[in-house]
Amino acid sequence: MAGRAVLLIPHRSDAADEGALPGDYRKILAIMREAHGPVRVRAVGERLGLNASVRGKLEPLRAKMTKLADRGRPHKRPDEKFTARS
Repeated sequence: MAGRAVLLIPHRSDAADEGALPGDYRKILAIMREAHGPVRVRAVGERLGLNASVRGKLEPLRAKMTKLADRGRPHKRPDEKFTARS
């Protein structure tokens, strides 16, 4: 973008509409909402069809979930579980 930084995952207050998020991030949020409670990265990975038995396969997913939490979408709990915000 011609010398401008582009924020791929906007802060929740900047864009409340999930339609502004890339598709894989929308899928992650949908899985967290369907869980109706705290979820681990492994559980989300399994729902996405990732090989959850290999920790390294889950690290990119963990980074995406953390990025979403940093932007105010889900909440990351101290026990490393994530919960969807209403």
